[in-house]
Amino acid sequence: MKKVFFSSLLAFAKQEILLCLCIAAAVISCFFVPPSAEYLSYIDWNTITLLFSLMAVMKGLQKAGFFAYCADAMLKRTKSTRLLLLLFIFFPFFTSMLVTNDVALLTFVPFGLLMLRYAGQEKLSVSLVLWQTIAANLGSMLTPMGNPQNLYLYNRSALSFGEFCCVTLPYVLLAALFCALPALGKKSEKNTPVSISAKKPDGKNLIVYGIGFILCLLSVFKLLPSPAAAAVIGLFLLFYDREVLKQVDYSLLGTFFALFIFIGNISNIDAFRSFLTALLEKNVELVSVGVSQLISNVPAALLLAGFTDQWEKLIVGCNLGGLGTLIASMASLISYKFFAKEYPQQKGAYFLRFTLANFALLAVLLIFHFLLAL
Repeated sequence: MKKVFFSSLLAFAKQEILLCLCIAAAVISCFFVPPSAEYLSYIDWNTITLLFSLMAVMKGLQKAGFFAYCADAMLKRTKSTRLLLLLFIFFPFFTSMLVTNDVALLTFVPFGLLMLRYAGQEKLSVSLVLWQTIAANLGSMLTPMGNPQNLYLYNRSALSFGEFCCVTLPYVLLAALFCALPALGKKSEKNTPVSISAKKPDGKNLIVYGIGFILCLLSVFKLLPSPAAAAVIGLFLLFYDREVLKQVDYSLLGTFFALFIFIGNISNIDAFRSFLTALLEKNVELVSVGVSQLISNVPAALLLAGFTDQWEKLIVGCNLGGLGTLIASMASLISYKFFAKEYPQQKGAYFLRFTLANFALLAVLLIFHFLLAL
């Protein structure tokens, strides 16, 4: 019995390594700052509830086949390899602005691999998934709901929706140019338009989850309290579609909770607070990028936000920090897992090309950033 328990625990730890590390860090921090009612004040409930609402609604739209149907309708008219690549790179680029980078990759990476197989273009698999991942991570920079760290930093800062988008817009425009190069630089070959015959989404589900998305947008624009929207969406789905509720990424929410406790506790340790504050005073962007390479950009944003009020620099740094190592953005691991499962013999080649392309693009965008600051 014990052997089965520890085997299950080990399997869970391997699957949810970030969550387990964050829980361990939170528990250790409790020895330095004993548990108290003050812990509740550490939690950013607006971020937690809005993240839950967005994940639930996006899972509902995904389950309804909305994204697959829209993509399939466009692919039926695609007659060249170049256009096929452009579509599948820019699907996650643009959709991530509204539905988060991880949802965009969960939707379009497996769909893209399937399309290449149907079109007889599997040789492009490494390149496609690599650039889909980069596209999702960089396209999601634009809006507060594009990724979890943006949601948090948007709620912490005093920036309006428009101001937030203006901060990241120059980088997104430059990123769009780079994302187009792999397709535009490829010789165009004719191919038979492909289709997976995606079913037309059920009208009732589209209306239901469309209303849910409107509630999320009202929360993003701060016209509706996020906890109220989450309560309405959660209670409704409890009776309407419990399967969607089960598919919400609760490990991500748990990671946020653990990080809030850890960060709240270490913020009360004078030596650590002084060290990190002094470090951020030198260069917020580079510190954000560096920390993101080690613990990924979501925990980096939560950690560093407690020690600086230079929100625009932190937003840029944590978003650019999603480039680089494979763990710099947790969304990157999603596409890697899909690719490694489908093409295990090519995962080494993917990892190498991913790392080289990400660090090269990170260097270019950082240079661009410092040129803008001149």
